[in-house]
Amino acid sequence: MDSKIITDKLEALRRGRTPRLLDLFAGCGGISLGFHRNGFSIDGAVEIDPIAAETHALNFFQDSSSATKNTHARALDITAIDPEDLVRQLALPMLPEQVFDVIVGGPPCQAFARVGRAKLREVAAHPEAFLKDPRHNLYLRYLAYVKTLKPVAILMENVPDVLNHGGHNIAEEVCEFLVDEGFTCSYTLLNSVFYGVPQMRERMFLIAYRNELGEKVTFPSPTHWVDLPQGYYGSRQVALKNINWGLFEKPSFYVPAPESNRESLARAVSAEDALGDLPKITLHLEGKLKRGARRFNELIEYTNDTSLNEYQTLMRTWPGFENDKGIYDHVIRYLPRDYKLFKRMNSGDQYPQAYQHALDMLREKLDELEQNGKRIEKDSQDYETLKASIVPPYDPGKFPNKWRKMERHLPARTLMAHLGKDSYSHIHYDSEQARTISVREAARLQSFPDGFIFCGTMNPGFKQIGNAVPPLMAAALAAEIKKALRGE
Repeated sequence: MDSKIITDKLEALRRGRTPRLLDLFAGCGGISLGFHRNGFSIDGAVEIDPIAAETHALNFFQDSSSATKNTHARALDITAIDPEDLVRQLALPMLPEQVFDVIVGGPPCQAFARVGRAKLREVAAHPEAFLKDPRHNLYLRYLAYVKTLKPVAILMENVPDVLNHGGHNIAEEVCEFLVDEGFTCSYTLLNSVFYGVPQMRERMFLIAYRNELGEKVTFPSPTHWVDLPQGYYGSRQVALKNINWGLFEKPSFYVPAPESNRESLARAVSAEDALGDLPKITLHLEGKLKRGARRFNELIEYTNDTSLNEYQTLMRTWPGFENDKGIYDHVIRYLPRDYKLFKRMNSGDQYPQAYQHALDMLREKLDELEQNGKRIEKDSQDYETLKASIVPPYDPGKFPNKWRKMERHLPARTLMAHLGKDSYSHIHYDSEQARTISVREAARLQSFPDGFIFCGTMNPGFKQIGNAVPPLMAAALAAEIKKALRGE
């Protein structure tokens, strides 16, 4: 029965039917967008965050009826909804195992636990066993969806640490499960910066194909090059610690990332390449920015610039998400203490350097006051008040990476979900603007096009972007999967 279902799907795909995709743990839709760019039909998503779910529906069901859009905008808890119920809710007129060709997604990394082969076999035999598991291992739920919905291809994404999680290699265990379910699979570590994303972001990607497809798993070849900072190489080696390299060891499902010839590749897209055409923001320096929620209700028109580079052009002309007017989410945080400090910082400065700059500014202010006849003693309340107005309160020895001023001519460092709480990890490279990045600039650094709309206000917008898989990275993987599905 399973084999016939898979064969029927493959025959339809080889005849030219659009591949139908389900995105689990979809967030706002970074993976979905990359697959949409390659001609996949985004037919469903499961996302527990209501604002992210609304964003996903708004962008991928923009031409659907209000009722359909509202159905897809509903936040769904994957631990509380079975695959069969999902298919019913989406009103898809087929048996659950007939509906989707491809399943993608990245289970939240904090949900991983040391499970091992016994638990995976239990899930394979009884998908509902997951519901009795008090640890709620969400990637087991992902696998239960795979077992029930019988996709032809799978993409799973996560942080590199899943290769060395409490002594377990989660990706390896997932592959063992998938092999038992009739899949061929491999996983690797890829950095988005090598695929046209203006951000150095290392992630694990696992691809699996049903054996009936007769395809070997391959990963996309890089299109860009940059010398990664040493810290990225160190993190990769820690993640790969549990990979079997020995001559007599059991073969691993891990494959090294595709090699690249830097001589033949374009240089990586830099922060300035990505952001340089966006309107400057200086209202905060003019006293016109106030504390409070930032809504996406004011259009900031593009400046008349006919010299757009390739990346900027793509961000404005992405098929299905074109934008020739301007942006609504070019909003920034209210951080009045730090504007002068942002201006003073050098490119690449992190928190220890920022803290030293602030101490220098404090000394300069004390000297200025003394020259004007007002001496402030170091142990006084006036001194503490003045210091608090200039110097950030964090210990520079404990938070070295909390702040960073981006380098103009290099890609950005990894954007994280905590952008939703603060943006100090990405201070704008332009000292004249003296600020952290805007929501739209974060989206640009993740390769979301300007026509992609984020629901909610500033903080949820940052969080959605920081959690996402860069669409251009997803697009490179989607192109590889599409070739396999088409038998090319």
